Amino acid sequence: MLTKLIGAVAGLALALVLAAAPLQASDRASLDEAKAMAEKAAALLKAEGPEKAFPAFDEDAQFKDRDLYVFVIDPSGTTVAHGANKGLIGKSLLELRDPTGKQFVKEMISIPGTGWVDYSWQNPTTKAVEAKRSYVIHESGYWVGVGAYVK
Repeated sequence: MLTKLIGAVAGLALALVLAAAPLQASDRASLDEAKAMAEKAAALLKAEGPEKAFPAFDEDAQFKDRDLYVFVIDPSGTTVAHGANKGLIGKSLLELRDPTGKQFVKEMISIPGTGWVDYSWQNPTTKAVEAKRSYVIHESGYWVGVGAYVK
């Protein structure tokens, strides 16, 4: 009887662990989701211009999903839209370095078309500095990016 009870408890514990694993994984967006959101944002910028697109990136729920958000940088390295931190809008990040010393904004604005940039940044969900990979698109004189935090 005791053996059956221990087996049942162990089975229930395993089922709970397995059921919780997908929930934890879904809290983080994928690189494919980051790329898709960046492409959607760049398309809006191209179609509607910065006057309509930038406020949408900062406010519209379609441009925020878990730890994903849109950011836009102008040619001088100044942030002109940021879905996670409005305090960065109007600030030049050109000389900014991540904790490893990488000048990732300079790398972003050197992209002629599209590309990925790896760096470390504060995750708005966890508040921890984590490895991030952003898909950046040069569109209409700006660099539109969305990144996913990677482990």
